[in-house]
Amino acid sequence: MSTARVSEPEQTARAYEQRLVPALFQDVAQRLAEVATVHTGQDVLDVACGTGILARAIARQYEGLGSVTGLDLNPDMLAVAQSRAPGIDWRQGDAESLPFQNQSFDVVVSQFGLMLFPSPALALQEMYRVLRPKGRLLVAVFDSIDRIPAYQAMSAVFGRTVDPAVGQALQLPFALGDTRKLTALFASAGISAPEIKTFETTARFPGVREMALADIKGWFPFADIHLDDPVIEAVVAHAEPALAPFCTGTGTIEFQVPVHVLSAVKF
Repeated sequence: MSTARVSEPEQTARAYEQRLVPALFQDVAQRLAEVATVHTGQDVLDVACGTGILARAIARQYEGLGSVTGLDLNPDMLAVAQSRAPGIDWRQGDAESLPFQNQSFDVVVSQFGLMLFPSPALALQEMYRVLRPKGRLLVAVFDSIDRIPAYQAMSAVFGRTVDPAVGQALQLPFALGDTRKLTALFASAGISAPEIKTFETTARFPGVREMALADIKGWFPFADIHLDDPVIEAVVAHAEPALAPFCTGTGTIEFQVPVHVLSAVKF
C-alpha cells in the first residue's frame, strides 16, 4: 500500500503543533482566551493563527456564544488547524491586508505574530480597521530575549555551532519586548496607548534535544534555515551544558517566559 508523502512545509507545520504548542504556546493561549471576554453573538478573529491554538482555546472557552475565525498566510499551518478544529472558519490571508470588510469583528486577537510581520504597524492598522466600535484588540508578544536566559543561551549555541545568522533568527520572535517601543508602535498605527500587562508562563520541554528540535523542525524551516543531522547533533551536544541551569531532576527543561499582553478598545 502506498503512503501519501507529506511535504516539508506540512512537516514543519506539524512539528510546530507537536513540539512548540504544548511546550510554549498552550498556556498563553488559555490565558488570552480567558481575558478575551467574548459575549453572546460576538465575532472573533485570530490573526496569524498558525495551527490555531488561540482560536481553539477561545472556541472552547465560549462554545456556542459567537463565531471564531482564524487567519494565517501559511496554508500548511491552516491545514493542521483545520484537522484539529474543523468547526472554526479558517482563512488564508495576509495580516497586512486583511480580507474582511471594515468593522467585521467584535474581538481581534493575535498571539506571537506581531513581531514576525514585515510591517507590524500596518498589521495593527488592519486589525483595528476590522474591529467594530467598542471592539477589543488583544495582542501578545514575548518579552526581550535578554529576559529569557534559556533562549539567550540557545541563540548563542546556534550562533557558535551553525552560523551567527541562525542565532539571530532565534532572536526574531523576541524583537518586540520593549514596552515603550510597543506603545510607540500602537501610536504609529493610530491606536491610543494600549493597556499593557506582563505575566510569566512556564516553558516545558521534554529535554535538551526536544527544545533544540522544536526550533530546528518547527520554526527554522519557515525562515528557510535547514540543518542536516550532523549539525543537529553538534547543536544538541553544545546545548546540553548551556541549558544545564534549566534542567530539572527528571531531565525536562523548564524556565519562565515573560509575555506582554496589550489590549485596546476601539471608540
